[in-house]
Amino acid sequence: MNQHDEQTETFAVEVEDLGFSYPGQPGRYFSHFNLKIAVAERFGLFGPNGAGKTTLLHLMTGLLSSREGTIRILGKEIKKDNQSARRFFGFVPQDFSFYEELSPRENLEFFGAWSGLKGVEIRKRTTELLEILDLTDVRDKQAQQFSGGMKRRLNLAIGVIHQPRVLFLDEPTVGVDVQTRYAIVNYLKELNRKGTTLVYTSHQLAEAEELCEKIALMDKGTLVAHDDLQKLLAEHRQEGLEGLFLTLTGKNYGNDHV
Repeated sequence: MNQHDEQTETFAVEVEDLGFSYPGQPGRYFSHFNLKIAVAERFGLFGPNGAGKTTLLHLMTGLLSSREGTIRILGKEIKKDNQSARRFFGFVPQDFSFYEELSPRENLEFFGAWSGLKGVEIRKRTTELLEILDLTDVRDKQAQQFSGGMKRRLNLAIGVIHQPRVLFLDEPTVGVDVQTRYAIVNYLKELNRKGTTLVYTSHQLAEAEELCEKIALMDKGTLVAHDDLQKLLAEHRQEGLEGLFLTLTGKNYGNDHV
């Protein structure tokens, strides 16, 4: 049975009438912004420089807060019911979010406890994830000794230690080798098959096309397009995401941190 069969929510993420501005900066970054992401969807969030992708991810996960509008994760409003909402989601940031002086086993045990898991479940999940993400042989080595690919796998393991129903991913495979990227993408697809909603942003366009079923294309804090990827490609007579970006925004797709 699917681990999420019991859920009745239609939307994993609901953003309603969002307004946001950075302190000390003129104007609002988002104004009356709306977006809905269905349960069990593989959703990609893309756009050119300054589009607002990372800012939106940080608002969705509570790392940033806005007084205007509402963001709900599986029905729980992140501003009013932050603790309950956080139990439902995991976040794999672009920056490494673990203690490099600790081992994978120690990191997973720490973050498992921080996520509210108990001893037996922490040990079980730690063993499972070390095996799945090929870190068993280095489970007791300091993470600071690891390659970039190994660190990416540990970063992902920490984000899913508590089996979140919604998983936010910001550049989860940046800087890794082909084999590691393949392993991470396959694992994400397996999580999705079991019911986990994926909310993903990346500059790896081929990877994005393989992983995402539905996308939102943003530019300057505004939705330019939001639909099934294949439908958008067909509608705009494009073979891939890069051409779609150029057609809809007139810009190349590059790195940004907002």
